[in-house]
Amino acid sequence: MQTLDTVVVTGYAKAPQGTSMYEMYKHAGIVLEVDLKEHKIIDAEFTFVAELTKNYFQKLLIGYCLQDGIEPLIERIQSFYFAPSQQAIIVALQAAVQRYWDNVK
Repeated sequence: MQTLDTVVVTGYAKAPQGTSMYEMYKHAGIVLEVDLKEHKIIDAEFTFVAELTKNYFQKLLIGYCLQDGIEPLIERIQSFYFAPSQQAIIVALQAAVQRYWDNVK
């Protein structure tokens, strides 16, 4: 069996009503692939409707080291993503990162 150096972790939060995310998915979801040795996000996927938003969020998250704490990442999202689903994405991210640390320790 092949040993992998990464894990996949997910987080979800309720999407804000009245948004296309809510109409399509009901939830904001995030899937992160994280390098187990360096704790860096190496890939990310989201339940965004628009490809532009998905691609932009990959730029925001990929390469980030989770050992640096989640606050700088949250600040990055608040500084560069102005949308009704901002808080839902932050909650989903927090859930995913918490799940990651709960399982790798």
